[in-house]
Amino acid sequence: MAKSESTGKKVASSAAKVLSNKASSPAEKAVAASALTQTKSKSEVTSKAVASKAGKILHDPKASAAAKSVAASALTQKAAKKK
Repeated sequence: MAKSESTGKKVASSAAKVLSNKASSPAEKAVAASALTQTKSKSEVTSKAVASKAGKILHDPKASAAAKSVAASALTQKAAKKK
């Protein structure tokens, strides 16, 4: 089931910065790419693999503020758990 969330302009800008930053890790880039995919689509959701990477980024003290912002956005767009 898709959430009715989409990536906002501010987070999309942060995602673009993460993608263009050579120091960004592959996990940060994967989460940023996922967030950008969801910019105009409310039907796209974050996969389990990307959600896991996003969680790790949020707990990483070395992650940039832009990466953490994008990771938080990606987690809000994660598919709802099945009951």
